[in-house]
Amino acid sequence: MQQVKPKKALGQHFLTDLSVAKRIADTLSDYKDYPVIEVGPGMGVLTQFLLENGHDLRVVELDKESVDYLKEHFPSLDGRIVSGDFLRLELPDVVANAEKFCVIGNYPYNISSQIFFHVLDYKERVVCCSGMLQREVAERLSAKPGTKARGILSVLLQAWYDVEYLFTVSENVFNPPPKVKSGVIKMTRNDVRDLGCDERLFKTVVKTSFGQRRKTLRNSLRGLLPSTVTAEMLTDKIWGQRPEQLSVEQFVELTNIVQNFQ
Repeated sequence: MQQVKPKKALGQHFLTDLSVAKRIADTLSDYKDYPVIEVGPGMGVLTQFLLENGHDLRVVELDKESVDYLKEHFPSLDGRIVSGDFLRLELPDVVANAEKFCVIGNYPYNISSQIFFHVLDYKERVVCCSGMLQREVAERLSAKPGTKARGILSVLLQAWYDVEYLFTVSENVFNPPPKVKSGVIKMTRNDVRDLGCDERLFKTVVKTSFGQRRKTLRNSLRGLLPSTVTAEMLTDKIWGQRPEQLSVEQFVELTNIVQNFQ
């Protein structure tokens, strides 16, 4: 069978450097006791190393041409290739309802943020999530408080995961080459089981804050507070800061303050 032709509509950029693929696969070397879901395997450049490493692997691929290629070249994956949209799947169903599992992939640039939001929906079951995505997004996911790259996903993911930026990948090791560099990250589930605040309100506070990130929190969060709350009542130092300055713990504190005003 011929090589799969990359499809721009699917954001496909096939990795051609096997050493990079191996390094990405090795990010899960400590998780061989857990089933693994690979997102968007394409022609299996990462898949081959995950199999070599002995993982109990399932792959999710939307592109029918890639699915056919995988079936022909990876017969050991028989019955473990899911032809469909990762974002629409109930992830535990993919791994036969395993209690805990991992997610990995060379993620399509155009939906990488959505992929991580989807993983977050299963935070009690996804023990590790790693892979490659656009460098700018990878830097955003791992951004620390006080940095310009920090955003909504930084806070929401870091509330539940330790996020590491591992290494940068040149645009020259892909077919076709993307216009930007890529970054590889690893997210490891932390010990947090309860944030210490209303989780739904926490998400709202984070998203609203970054929705007007140039404003201080005193101004950006006005819409979440009753009209009876005046600026003079918002004297705590936290209200004078901007969202990218705050740690997860400070956002939890802020969420509780907002709730107490309601």
